Amino acid sequence: MTATRVLLVGWSSVLHGEATAGDVLSMRTVERALSRSHLRHDTAWSPVMRPPGGLALDDADPSLYSHLVFACGPAMGPPLVELHQRFAHCTRIAIGVSVIDPADPAVTGFHRVLARDGPESAPRPDLATVAPMASGTSLPPVLGVFLTGGQQEYGARRRHDAVQATLETWLSRVDAGRLDLDTRLDPRDWRLPTSPEQLQSVIQRLDAVVTMRLHGLVLALRAGVPAIALDPVEGGGKVTAQAQALDWPAVLSAGEATESALDHHLEWCLSEGRALAQRASRAQSVPAANGLVASELGTLIQYLNES
Repeated sequence: MTATRVLLVGWSSVLHGEATAGDVLSMRTVERALSRSHLRHDTAWSPVMRPPGGLALDDADPSLYSHLVFACGPAMGPPLVELHQRFAHCTRIAIGVSVIDPADPAVTGFHRVLARDGPESAPRPDLATVAPMASGTSLPPVLGVFLTGGQQEYGARRRHDAVQATLETWLSRVDAGRLDLDTRLDPRDWRLPTSPEQLQSVIQRLDAVVTMRLHGLVLALRAGVPAIALDPVEGGGKVTAQAQALDWPAVLSAGEATESALDHHLEWCLSEGRALAQRASRAQSVPAANGLVASELGTLIQYLNES
């Protein structure tokens, strides 16, 4: 064939390839350049990374393409050699790649290599630096996620596995930045906070919290961040009780924890739920405003003085 038609690939395209945000952004940069140049092109993906309606690399017909462009990542390894073999008739170009060994067959198999770094070229900015990407208010929300597999004290009423499975399936498809958080403190492990203040510093930067833990709910509302509370205990446990105590409506029982319910509550949290959480935060910031806690503490002090 003589007409130019490009197949764009990267590490996000090959089976067992490691897809990074930088890889995908670099491919977007090349896609934009091809579109602006009015060059026909398709982008191929791995089974894991293929978007709905996208082209899987295994389904790409080599005979349809005149050129193969590989974007970003290290130019090395068997997957690239296999691409050279499968698309042997194509003009093959690598762009934005790191060249470790210029003699590697993965490198020499390309007709042209536009490296971002390597022993034979000056470093160049990565393609991701200028990639088209959403910004500002169009960015997805950021969710903090508190899971728990414990609470053995609830015995046969535990529905933790089922609730967590539903939650994890939902989280995998929801368009949001997701942070796996824990209320546990441990100064020996950098992955965990050392103090409540360190955890609260993260929470107050979130758009919403999804929590199976009581203190995930409490700390979210203290920071003025709306939370979806999921109670994994049949009939309701401490999560439901705390939501009632704080007059917080976004709570789902084990039987109510469905993906559609999570969608509904997230939409609420990101709209009117924000204002309600901020009011709850202001109320909790003044100790005297919470008469129940003040009364409970007063009872404790009285008991200590009398005993």
